[in-house]
Amino acid sequence: MTTYERATETNLTSILSRNILPRQPAHINKIHTSVTRFDSQNSEKTINQVTLLGRVGADPQKRGSAEHPVINFPLATHFSYKYESGDILQKTDWHRVSVFRPGLRDTVYKYLKKGQRVYVTGKLSYGEVKLDDGQVRTASTVIADDIIFFQSQPQES
Repeated sequence: MTTYERATETNLTSILSRNILPRQPAHINKIHTSVTRFDSQNSEKTINQVTLLGRVGADPQKRGSAEHPVINFPLATHFSYKYESGDILQKTDWHRVSVFRPGLRDTVYKYLKKGQRVYVTGKLSYGEVKLDDGQVRTASTVIADDIIFFQSQPQES
């Protein structure tokens, strides 16, 4: 146990044993306050970090409302696998990238184009999407924290 964990546990134990809770304003008579003690196993740190380097599959699209806009675009990454026979298989994975951060969102919408190579860092998010026919599907999205453009113009094919 680290010094910080010992100090935190000591302070929390002291508060719990003396029944000292934050004081409430006098005009609030019926308020429920609880203190929860966390075990080190339940309050452990977690990491949700995604790093992608790939090519943009389509021009970014603006979605959402005026108060809560979001920019979405598909990103392709690939890897190659060589079989013992010498045959090479290339597999492409498509990722849905969403941009919520205001400055980044505006830059991506204005300058990012299909075919550009970009480096995306962010976190993975899961949700459900309701299709037009009423079916509900699970969807994963990379919520972008930062996007680095590797070239100013898409490659000409």
